[in-house]
Amino acid sequence: MLGVVALVAAGCGSGRTDEGSGAADTGDAIVVGTTDKIVTLDPAGAYDNGSFTPMNQVYPFLMNFAPGNPTLAPDAAESCGFSQPTVYTCKLKPGLKFANGNPLTATSVKFSYDRITKINDPNGPASLLGQLEKTDVVDDLTVAFTLKAANDQTFPLVLATNAGPIVDEKVFPADKILDDAEIVEKKPFAGPYSIESYQKNQLVEYKAIPDYNGILGKPKTDAITVRYFATTDSLKIDTQNNDIDVGFRSYSPTDLESLAGMDNVVVHEGIGGELRYIVFNMNTMPGDTPEQKLAVRKAIASSVDRDALSNDVYKGNYLPAYSSVVEGLPGAKPSYKEIYGEKPNKEAAAKFLADAGVATPVVLNLQYNPDHYGGSSSEEYAAIKSQLDGTGLFTVNLQSTEWVTYQKERVQDAYPLYQLGWFPDFVDADNYLTPFFAPNNFLQNHFENPVITDLLVKETTEPDKAKREEILRQVQDELARNYISMLPLLAGKQFAVSGKNIAGVDETLDASFKFRYTVLSKN
Repeated sequence: MLGVVALVAAGCGSGRTDEGSGAADTGDAIVVGTTDKIVTLDPAGAYDNGSFTPMNQVYPFLMNFAPGNPTLAPDAAESCGFSQPTVYTCKLKPGLKFANGNPLTATSVKFSYDRITKINDPNGPASLLGQLEKTDVVDDLTVAFTLKAANDQTFPLVLATNAGPIVDEKVFPADKILDDAEIVEKKPFAGPYSIESYQKNQLVEYKAIPDYNGILGKPKTDAITVRYFATTDSLKIDTQNNDIDVGFRSYSPTDLESLAGMDNVVVHEGIGGELRYIVFNMNTMPGDTPEQKLAVRKAIASSVDRDALSNDVYKGNYLPAYSSVVEGLPGAKPSYKEIYGEKPNKEAAAKFLADAGVATPVVLNLQYNPDHYGGSSSEEYAAIKSQLDGTGLFTVNLQSTEWVTYQKERVQDAYPLYQLGWFPDFVDADNYLTPFFAPNNFLQNHFENPVITDLLVKETTEPDKAKREEILRQVQDELARNYISMLPLLAGKQFAVSGKNIAGVDETLDASFKFRYTVLSKN
């Protein structure tokens, strides 16, 4: 699996409102600390880990992953399966209700999926539903998903992703994002927890829902308090002082090294899968023609030094990534290493530019985010700037923007080149391809190509494992050689840190990439 990959799970952050108060102030509650911002609690409006973590605690999913078990299984559903080659049918458990008393039925499910595609928020998960043709209510407990292609190998997994939360049709509007305060007030929750108190990106208090009977299990701790920190430094300080019980997303490499040497905390390491990469806006990046733009991208691919980023910035906690599909997954291929080499090649970069008639130095306006992907992002992108400037082929103007603004501006063509990171929805190579390169993709960088789209359809619908892996490798080669709409840089694992009296952390750091509060308890 992905054990060969090493990665620090990075996050986003906000401000702490209760400096000086420790975990003891919350009684029996477990206190979780994070720097990861919530963009919105509305599933139609967010496709980021900071927002998805609370969604996993409060919303139901048709299919899900039990903590510590990588096998997809029914959650709010009683059963799911293909009733026809293009129809995936789910039957709900009877008697389900939201915390506000409203019934949870097949109509709720259809409403939830329909509104994601209708709203089509640029920062939402609509790209995950590209293979969905329509959703029909069969009866009160049965819903049928009609797919665009037969034998889709990934759609069942999509039901457990950011596109999967089931929302209350009596609370959420069908055509717009609902404000967080109204969501919390109207209690449209049917996961293991409800939100009792909410100060966005400051302090969130959860309380267990007594009649939850889903796959995540009955919460072992009735109350969870989540505190949001402005920096990884402040998160690390409260971790080492045991002022929080669990810290998740994110710690710097030096923080993890320091915390690992302390007697009062435990550093937990989970399966890998995170990806760090640069996105190219295909319209606004440098170059007068598509051919020149591609030459610029190839020259950059020939100039970055991934080993230096891995060793000098991240102390080996991230490893070089030579494909958007992380090493260790079936079908993964290091196409960028094979095509552009493992080490920077200034001569090859210069030739790409010269052959396309691109004048040098090329001015690159490169944007990064200092808070969402961890405190080392500034050092990482300063190193990238130094590498590119050092070739003499580029002049990099490096700029940074806080996450909430960053998310809005990146989809409005504000950044010609910019940083993003990826935390997979499920463990399959397709989840590192379709969300990035299919029509209406998550990157929103104006990349769409019929050759790539056709290959993506073929790999998602090919039931023969060996044939599917060959198509996956072909996709990666095509992307690296002829398109490069994004440039993979680094990949690695998940990390969390807890007090020695906390159990359950290792159980949730699994291949689902979902951090569940239900398994956390105090010894």
